[in-house]
Amino acid sequence: MLIHLQELCVHPCANIFCQEATLGTKRISQTTELIECCLYCLFFTDMKGKAFIFPQESATAYVSLIPKVRKSLQTFTLCLKAFTDLTRPYSLFSYNTKTKDNEILLFVQKMGEYMFYVGNSGVTFKAPPNPYAPIHVCVNWESASGIAELWLDGKPLGRKGLKKGYTVGAEAKIIIGQEQDSFGGHFDVKQCFVGEIWDVSFWDHVVPLKEIDDGCYSGNLINWHTLTFEQNGYVVTKPKLWA
Repeated sequence: MLIHLQELCVHPCANIFCQEATLGTKRISQTTELIECCLYCLFFTDMKGKAFIFPQESATAYVSLIPKVRKSLQTFTLCLKAFTDLTRPYSLFSYNTKTKDNEILLFVQKMGEYMFYVGNSGVTFKAPPNPYAPIHVCVNWESASGIAELWLDGKPLGRKGLKKGYTVGAEAKIIIGQEQDSFGGHFDVKQCFVGEIWDVSFWDHVVPLKEIDDGCYSGNLINWHTLTFEQNGYVVTKPKLWA
């Protein structure tokens, strides 16, 4: 079956991905998973040097990010860059499953106050407000210890305990621009993001945040250079203004 499916994947990247893709140490063997990984490579976009712009308040504008592989997670790392002049609460990254809201959520409650959720339980990290400047935020989490860590602009904001022993569900909707109150929807315009987001990267393991360079786009689940996404509503792609 692997050989027959690879014949459908004429793009070199798709062939390589179908041959090498794994779920942990287990080779992907299910027909639907092989097709999904092939299609991912065939239809990705290189977003290097580009940003998604969310120009105005809206309950319909968002980007749905499609990971290279869908898998349950006991560790992960998330990085992104953003600019906004909002002073109200807003969502930066929303990962919901059908059975759990806020499975993973990175949310700004107010300027300098970052809320990080796993399995609908959250912790807050505080930083000195730096209004009207772009941010580079990274978070990681591991189930074994329950330790969550957040870095802002290359500086650590400490470590906190969150959902020790938990496993993040695999079948998720991943959305930037809105905060999901149900699977893939039920958006609140007063929590929407207005501004620009770029260099989103998502790994299925803990990356030491001090080792992540300014280029933060090499994730093995979501990679800014090979991004598959669905754009909805008033969202514009333009060259980024900041590094």
